Amino acid sequence: MHKLILAFCAVLALGGCAAERVWAPDEAVTRAAYRHDGPPRLTLFTMINNRTGAGAHTSLMINGSQRVIFDPAGSFKHETLPERHDVVYGITPQVADVYTRYHARKTYHVKVQELDISPALAEAALRAVMSHGAVPSAMCARSTSSILASLPGFENIQTTWYPVKLADQFGRIPGVREQELYEYDSDDNSKVLREWRPDAVARAGISAN
Repeated sequence: MHKLILAFCAVLALGGCAAERVWAPDEAVTRAAYRHDGPPRLTLFTMINNRTGAGAHTSLMINGSQRVIFDPAGSFKHETLPERHDVVYGITPQVADVYTRYHARKTYHVKVQELDISPALAEAALRAVMSHGAVPSAMCARSTSSILASLPGFENIQTTWYPVKLADQFGRIPGVREQELYEYDSDDNSKVLREWRPDAVARAGISAN
C-alpha cells in the first residue's frame, strides 16, 4: 500500500499537479461576503460519473457567518467570485445554482447532502477551510474528508481519496438529507459560466434553501 501511494504521488508530480495558489485581495473578499438567511449548514457536493458510478469531484459548502464553497482543486472560476486557496466567496443563491449546473451534465450528476449544524460548528468549519491552504489536483476528497474529520462530532469520518466513499460516510450521519441533480447539457461546461448572469434569479431547489 505504501508503494502504491508513493507511485500515485509520483504521477501527480509528473503531471504538474501542484496546488494552484490563488489569493484574492481583502477588499474583494469583503465586498463579496454573503450571509445566507438559512440555518447554519454543511452541504457536501459529490460529482458522479453517470456511466461508471465513480466519483469525480468533492466540494463543501458552508453556511455560517458567511457562505462559502471549499472547492479543492476545482475548475469553477468566475471574475466576480473572489477565491483564496480553493475557498470561493460570495455564494449567493444564484451562485450556488450555477455551481451545481456547472458540474451536472450528460456525463455527470451531482449528489447533494445537507446537514444543519450549530452556529459554533459552522464557524469551526469556516476556519478550517480558510486555513487549509491550496489543494493539489486529485486530492479533493482527501482534503475535504480530513477537514470534516477534524470537526467536533465528525470523528467517525475517515480520511479517503474517493469522493463516493466520503459521500457514503457523510450520508450515515443522522440528519443528513440527500438529493441528486441531473442535467443533460454538453460536456463543455465552460459555457455555463460564459452564459451566466450574476443578477439572474436562481432556480427553485437546493440553492434557495
